[in-house]
Amino acid sequence: MATPLTASQLLKALRDEGVVVHEVRNWRKHNRNSKGPWGPVNGVMIHHTVTQGTDNSVDLCYDGHADLPGPLCHGVIDKKGEVHLVGNGRANHAGLGDRDVLRAVVNESELPPDNAADTDGNRHFYGFECINLGNGGDPWPEEQKAAIEKVSAAICRAHGWSERSVIGHKEWQPGKVDPRGFTMGSLRDRIKQRLAKPAEGATEPGTDSGTGTDTDTGTGTDTGSDTRPPVPPKPQHPPYEPFPGGGFFRPGARSEVITAMGKRLVAEGCGHYKEGPSPEWTEADRKSYAAWQHKLGFKGKDADGMPGKVSWERLRVPNTRD
Repeated sequence: MATPLTASQLLKALRDEGVVVHEVRNWRKHNRNSKGPWGPVNGVMIHHTVTQGTDNSVDLCYDGHADLPGPLCHGVIDKKGEVHLVGNGRANHAGLGDRDVLRAVVNESELPPDNAADTDGNRHFYGFECINLGNGGDPWPEEQKAAIEKVSAAICRAHGWSERSVIGHKEWQPGKVDPRGFTMGSLRDRIKQRLAKPAEGATEPGTDSGTGTDTDTGTGTDTGSDTRPPVPPKPQHPPYEPFPGGGFFRPGARSEVITAMGKRLVAEGCGHYKEGPSPEWTEADRKSYAAWQHKLGFKGKDADGMPGKVSWERLRVPNTRD
């Protein structure tokens, strides 16, 4: 469960993952927020378009049609493996689905059968439409499958989710068959392998490959142009604490960084604290961090409760100097 990414945060996450992104028209303000809530978000949903051609598929997903107004997703993934962002906020893509499936996504557990349509999925899922006829014969180029993997991993990485937070429309709503042509199990395996490594195109902490400013409700005013506001003279700290190194976490160590870490672990449902968290590194911190490592899918020595660079970066501990 998480607050939706802003437009700039989403754009940065995708580009950090190595995704080629196209910004379509006024996508930053294009949403269905007036028709219902957007968030908290819990996962990513993959669809196929049942269309051919990039331009008309992107236009359809942006505009929608008389019976179903757009945006019909947040992004369209074309055959070349490039992503076209068409919406920021609530989108008409998921419809009503099974609340037991949503619960499993939240818990990152095995998915049950989708045998009910009683929960608003448009509120809880990012949606990506992949250009494919969905007839079982239209091929899925490797470039396109790689982009689906990267897009899903980018959002999971941004929220600290595992591959189990990615589902297909066919796993959410009874009667749906999309995406057809590959298994969601194989896609989740690819996402899991990608999440075990740092993002391939990541920029330095505190930089933003997106342009402009926006808010969580998608009401930003930036037009995507190259005109940027003056850089403030005050030195800017990275938004998240950089990994302080394994030797930092030792018995008796004290720092506000440890307190901030503990609060993030509690927020992620991994807290094992009877009191605190406090500035002092304790066994409760180690147990809490081990729970976080297990949540990310690490095992054995990689889940011993001693922070490592990959798990630390995914935890996104706020910078204590701000």
